[in-house]
Amino acid sequence: MRDMAEGEIILRDLAIGDAGWLIQQHGELYAADEGFDHTFEALVAEILADYIRNRDSTCERAWIAVRGAERLGSIFCVRLDRQTAKLRLFLLVPQARGLGLGKRLLQACVAYARARGYRRLQLWTHESHRAACALYRAAGFSLIASAPVHSFGVDLVEQTWVLDL
Repeated sequence: MRDMAEGEIILRDLAIGDAGWLIQQHGELYAADEGFDHTFEALVAEILADYIRNRDSTCERAWIAVRGAERLGSIFCVRLDRQTAKLRLFLLVPQARGLGLGKRLLQACVAYARARGYRRLQLWTHESHRAACALYRAAGFSLIASAPVHSFGVDLVEQTWVLDL
């Protein structure tokens, strides 16, 4: 791995090869960090397949953070309904954490949702994702639901967060 201080990080739209990378990264990182099983990788694949097949480019967008040819993270803004966008597939590879990139990706997603006229931005996550939850809270999101579940082979606390735009 190159030194993360080299080169500018840009945010670009989803391109060929990104979906496979995202599926692999989500599967491997969540298995290593939280013990998730293969069903999580399948969920990510389904989300990406739906986005690629059905994306409405007037109100949905993906951002892939890259430095040169190296992918560092992602975030997606998709339509939930006329007034609500959903934040999805927010990911940073471990070597890109602590650089302010998560905040930058989140700000891009929120700004896009506002610019497209959504009134709310909603997301689903797990309580164990403490760094992401801290970013959501700092950005003004409110935790509106929390429930213990058994998903992806482990016990989790699912959370729903919402930001009024």
